[in-house]
Amino acid sequence: MGASLVQAGSWVTLVVRPEALTHYPDRIHLESPLGNISAAISRSTQAPACDVLWITVKGPQLEPALRSITHPESIRAIVPLLNGIDHLALLRERYGPRKVIGATIAVECERVAAGHFIQRSPFARLHVSSDGQDLLGSTLAELENIGFHCKFFDDEATLMWSKIVFLAPMALATSAAALPIGDVMSDLKRKAQWEACVRESAAVAAAQGAKVDPESVISGILKMPPDMRSSMQKDVAQGNPPELDAIAGPILRAAGRHGIEVPSTRALVRAVQARVSEKRSREVPAKN
Repeated sequence: MGASLVQAGSWVTLVVRPEALTHYPDRIHLESPLGNISAAISRSTQAPACDVLWITVKGPQLEPALRSITHPESIRAIVPLLNGIDHLALLRERYGPRKVIGATIAVECERVAAGHFIQRSPFARLHVSSDGQDLLGSTLAELENIGFHCKFFDDEATLMWSKIVFLAPMALATSAAALPIGDVMSDLKRKAQWEACVRESAAVAAAQGAKVDPESVISGILKMPPDMRSSMQKDVAQGNPPELDAIAGPILRAAGRHGIEVPSTRALVRAVQARVSEKRSREVPAKN
């Protein structure tokens, strides 16, 4: 996002952890199918006065990241691009309901070195609540000019749950199998479980007031590059804490509230948890 915003004409400061400040480069490099970018950026350990603060950390990193916001009154709007939905309530309680603009991003991108990122997916989709249209309209137009697909949503529930219904089944299925999406689809049993998870998630989304068509989600994912891997799958493989609660938690909790059975989702969550436990057990030295 930082590199793309610079390319789109914005002034960007990357807010980094204090321990990263001394070795973080003053340029960021993005290798992308949409065009490679090398951009000069500012760096800080504190969120500066700005029109928009984009929050691009993962769920487990949110609370530590928020310590960098020491003067929220100097920030006009906060746009979190985290997975899931529960972070919106947390941020609105802390900074006010009108300051936080709901948004989602769909892109496969990974950091290969400090300040060096590679976008693996052929697409980058940024969807934003219409509450942010006045402030972000020109920014999204510029991002579209460099290859993003951008859209404003009037219905925040549909905006947020569309991402969950799309991401959670794919992330859970690829992580449970430790396989890219194409190999999951080639296994009839795994594919059937993934499809069931999509439909369960869509049923929960409907109970939450969102309008998500599971058949369109299934069709869309079947068209994705077969070698695509989810960030959850990469986290499990690397021994990092996966975003299970952020990604699958909203489905399980809402299913419980509405009395909706989600057996395939629960089975995939257990399978991912088993892989995490197995990975940790391999990394812990046996006691003599």
